[in-house]
Formats: sequence, C-alpha cells, structure tokens
Amino acid sequence: MKKWMLIGLILLMAGCSQQNMMIPVSGEIEHKLATSIVNSDGKGIGTAELTETKTGVKIRLVLKDLEPGKKAIHFHEVGKCEPPKFTTAGAHMNPSGKEHGFDNPKGYHAGDLPNLNVSKDGTVDLEIVTPNVTLEKGRKNSLLDEDGSALIIHAGPDDYVTDPSGNSGDRIACGIID
Repeated sequence: MKKWMLIGLILLMAGCSQQNMMIPVSGEIEHKLATSIVNSDGKGIGTAELTETKTGVKIRLVLKDLEPGKKAIHFHEVGKCEPPKFTTAGAHMNPSGKEHGFDNPKGYHAGDLPNLNVSKDGTVDLEIVTPNVTLEKGRKNSLLDEDGSALIIHAGPDDYVTDPSGNSGDRIACGIID
C-alpha cells in the first residue's frame, strides 16, 4: 500500500512539474527579493534582502562603509536611486496620507522604519520586520507598485516626530525595490 502511495505522489509531482507549477511544502507562496545598496558616489555598500512573512516584510541588511552612529532608514515611493542626492526616490511611502513618525499622534508613514545603529567599524548586519508594507503586487501598501519603491538611508537619526522626514538629514544610500 505504501509503495502505491509513493508512486502516486511521484506521478502527481511529475504532472505538476510539467505544468511549471511549484508548491512549497508549507502550502504558502513566499515573496522574496534582494537589492544592492549604493552610496552617494554610486558605489555598492551592501545588500537588503526583503521577505514577506506572516508578521510583515522582513528586511535583512548587510552594509559596510557607513559613518558610525544612528541613521534613519525609510521606504520611499519611487524605485529610482540616482546619486548623489537620491531625490528621484520621491517622498516616504505613505499610501494612507498620514504624518511622519512613530511618536506622531496623527500616525506614521507606512515607509517609516526604526533607526539603524551603524557600528564603529561602519557596518550593519541586522533584521527589521515591518507590518506596514507588503511585497504582494496590487495591494495599496505594496512596495512593488507600478514604479517600485526605494530603501533610503539618511545621514542622521529619525526623531520619529518631525513631518515629513523625521529631521533625518541627507539621503546617503539607496536601494531599488522593483
């Protein structure tokens, strides 16, 4: 009996593969992408890997060659990273039209993220999870809309209140999400 069940399973899998269909063991489709992060000189300084999870989008950052200290990081509304100022990335991702900052009583942007702490050697290696965005196309808060989005790192920390950008300073690094 077990032998016939195994043969049936193999035939079922073979049929699925002929139709270019792949079903994960968990039964859930995983959305995942990676992007290179460049500094204001256009030089690569690391990567960001984004993965859709049950609790939100997980961002894994591995960066180098940054000035030590706290830095703001935000999702911006356009997937363009033209150095040196990265203004082509537009404003913070804000599909609900809220004001900026986690401590703002009027809410915060979907693109607002916790500050990064860059180590003394200029590196970052951490994960952040945000429930405010998705990698699912067609959703209001999707990072993958018609013009994509960008992950921007600022020169200073976000004060979590000041609208529109948390008084976080210049844009110093950028990664395209599309």
